[in-house]
Amino acid sequence: MINGVELLLAGLAALGAGLVNALAGGGTLITFPTLTALGLPAVVANVTNTVALSPGYLGATLAQSKDLRGQESRLRWALPAGVVGGIAGGLLLLNTGEKLFRDLVPFLILLASALLALQDPLRAWLTRRAQSGEGRHLPEAAAALPLSLAAVYGGYFGAGLSVIVLAILGLTLEDTLTRLNGLKQAVAFSVNIAAALFFVFSGKVVWLVALVMMVGALLGGALGGRLAGRIRPSTLRWVVVSIGVAVSAIYFID
Repeated sequence: MINGVELLLAGLAALGAGLVNALAGGGTLITFPTLTALGLPAVVANVTNTVALSPGYLGATLAQSKDLRGQESRLRWALPAGVVGGIAGGLLLLNTGEKLFRDLVPFLILLASALLALQDPLRAWLTRRAQSGEGRHLPEAAAALPLSLAAVYGGYFGAGLSVIVLAILGLTLEDTLTRLNGLKQAVAFSVNIAAALFFVFSGKVVWLVALVMMVGALLGGALGGRLAGRIRPSTLRWVVVSIGVAVSAIYFID
């Protein structure tokens, strides 16, 4: 049974995650370990975390909606790929035994930390690629298959998904980094909302914790928006990466 102090800690972790997600990404690396530290089983913690943080993706997508103008044809294949993959990942998670998932957790956190660390180099590479005018040789809709596979990971664990999606879009689409970022955000939203809605009916959501975290995450996102420009995202990102690596080491030892 979660007590008041533990609820406060979960809410503060979500506040930090919302702020981090608004500025740099990687908020799950804060909230998921907090929930398991509070005694929630790993699968329950992951399900609750996905549901709690999902509203934040809506806000981020709306904030970048102007970058989606003219990309309606892409959304027609990208969003279904995200939804199908997100549900498949959620189904896979719910059919993973608690012990097996707990054993996978340190590897998943380490992977997410590595993806987050690669975000800035990936953006720089995509910018150079766009400036070079290097063409793509496949139809744009061919990206739907790798996107759906990435979405499976997103529905299963999620941290670092945006980096994978941006890499896929950058390799398959000819466009500016700003517009690709907008499309990436829409795909991440579709994955997380699909998985969250699937989890709502799983019976594994700790609703009191999830609701408190939703409030914290939304407040954190609003705070992050106000702090944009005052905090260097790369610095914050490396702090989160360091936290992720440390947490992964703790899980390995535990």
